[in-house]
Amino acid sequence: MNKVYVGDRTIDGIVVTVDGKPLPERTEIQRYSRNGFEWSYEGPEPSQLAYAMLVDHLGDTAEAERLQPQFMRSVVANFQNEWEMTTADIDRVLQRLR
Repeated sequence: MNKVYVGDRTIDGIVVTVDGKPLPERTEIQRYSRNGFEWSYEGPEPSQLAYAMLVDHLGDTAEAERLQPQFMRSVVANFQNEWEMTTADIDRVLQRLR
């Protein structure tokens, strides 16, 4: 199944969805940030987004934690205001990172 992750900065704030539903922050498993998601720089909020995307995509919290720093730096830190990424896109990035 090819999921679609979408991020947008709206007048009401940051919105991140997976297949149209809010992406869970996963802070109950690993907390990088107390301020939710953010992107287009390196830091705690982009780390939380990278981790949440990887947990959702991989279904493996340990692997998500291991790959989070590289994924945040190479992908999330470079997102524009609005972005979209599919599971196929994530797989391509992870092949490079592994």
